[in-house]
Amino acid sequence: MAKGKGINLNLPSVDELFSTQEERDEAKRESVRNIPIAEITDFPNHPFKVKTDENMLDMVESVKEHGVLVPALVREKPEGGYEMVAGHRRKMASELAEKKEMPCIVRNLTDDEAILIMVDSNLQREKILPSEKAFAYKMKLEAMNRQAGRPSKNNLTPVVSDCNGMRTNEVLAKQVGESRETIRRFIRLTELIPSILDLVDDSKIAMRPAVELSYLPKDQQEILLDTMQAEDCTPSHAQAIKLRKFSEEGRLNEDVVLSILAEEKGNQKEQFRMPKERINKYFSPGTPAKQMEDTIIKALEMYRKRERNKDQERER
Repeated sequence: MAKGKGINLNLPSVDELFSTQEERDEAKRESVRNIPIAEITDFPNHPFKVKTDENMLDMVESVKEHGVLVPALVREKPEGGYEMVAGHRRKMASELAEKKEMPCIVRNLTDDEAILIMVDSNLQREKILPSEKAFAYKMKLEAMNRQAGRPSKNNLTPVVSDCNGMRTNEVLAKQVGESRETIRRFIRLTELIPSILDLVDDSKIAMRPAVELSYLPKDQQEILLDTMQAEDCTPSHAQAIKLRKFSEEGRLNEDVVLSILAEEKGNQKEQFRMPKERINKYFSPGTPAKQMEDTIIKALEMYRKRERNKDQERER
């Protein structure tokens, strides 16, 4: 007797034996389910901020009136429950609208497939912060590299097989409409400590100096942050290059940081400084510096107007 010849070892499961083809196809087909929000967790290290801003409040009102019109995309977790892939804003709006469930499509996705969908679905937004792009590009590029496999000896960057031999960073750049260098710069921002990255998001530090600062070790970034806060200033591109140079030479310390930041910038206007201790008593604790400045300017304008009125009365 021939050993195993003609024998099909891939035997059907019990479910396959006692179900119709239509039932098996239906089981594989994606459908919209109402899932308890409490069973849905956020995507790990989700790079996009979900804020309770004006747009969110509008979405909450829409959810209250009409419900969630576009289902979210989730995947099942091995330990039970679901993980949000696309729909974090809809989830928050549903929570704020005090909904217990939300419509979701459940899809079987690998980690890298989920990352690619999560990033792509959020990059369609009109306004994206530099920090959001930074971590999103990094996550997507790493996922693309894993999917492409190990790079060749002649090419240190993995190549996407179905894109005419293009490198993964070239494919990403083409997909998002940025240059490879711009992608590289954004990803460098992920090396900044959160407080300095916040300054980039707030447009207080521009992209080019921020990239230079990203090469400073974390402890030196902390020293820089303390100095910036104390001196109420941020480095120019030229100053950031100098900070990086001194750091790489092992010569960057608190005194050097202060010395570099004290250098007058080419386009810097003369500034008048006043110790906060002298004016703190006139403001509530925690009042932002900008609000203090605006209040002082208004008070000075009122004072000048009153003095002019006194001069006019004397001349009569």
